[in-house]
Amino acid sequence: MPLFYLRGLTGSQRTERGNRHLARYLAFVAGSANAGGFLAVRQYTSHMSGIVSAMADNLAVGSVRLALDGLAAALAFLGGAFLTTLFVRWAHGRRLESLYALPLVAEAMLLVLFGLIGRRFAGGNVLGTVLLLCFTMGLQNAIITKLSNAVIRTTHLTGMVTDIGIALGRLAYLQVERGTTILHEELAKLRLLASLVALFFVGGVIGALGFKHVGFLFTLPLAMGLLLMAALPVIDDMRRTA
Repeated sequence: MPLFYLRGLTGSQRTERGNRHLARYLAFVAGSANAGGFLAVRQYTSHMSGIVSAMADNLAVGSVRLALDGLAAALAFLGGAFLTTLFVRWAHGRRLESLYALPLVAEAMLLVLFGLIGRRFAGGNVLGTVLLLCFTMGLQNAIITKLSNAVIRTTHLTGMVTDIGIALGRLAYLQVERGTTILHEELAKLRLLASLVALFFVGGVIGALGFKHVGFLFTLPLAMGLLLMAALPVIDDMRRTA
């Protein structure tokens, strides 16, 4: 990949193209980690709707411990988003180029940790594995949420599928009204949303196959990809402060 392209993915100077491409990469990573994580611990960890619903069900039937486990998972996701915000605010205050790259480095390290010691966690401490993955997904989701001003999210599909339905409704209406400028904008938004859903799915298939054939180490290529995308802004900052 050209260096300017990699710098544009995670550097502080943002473009719509860079945001779209980064979102697509992260949707793929989220789908892969989510599917592989499910095979590891039998629980999806990229979205909170199911976890909170399970908490309510477990509490209703008297399974307080399972409800508390769900609460811990939700708090781990929240903690990941919290950490991303700290990274971004800290880097912004120091005018660093690695504004959005630092959270990706942290995510990569967590995926490496999961790949190397996940088997030990899953064997005797499933909750530990769930917390690690929820924290990682919360961290990632906050990255794209912040840089897109809450327009794009990559770790769960409910909002994206809803937005696709809204975009299709607008397109149907605009076809009648013949609003060409707005029509192009809606088509671009629809293409982005559809690509995010598709890449989450493709990532899920690859993640599931990776875990099936390789085991926990399937996360290592994902981590290497994240580090590649984050490397140049971090190197730029290191050169500037050396």
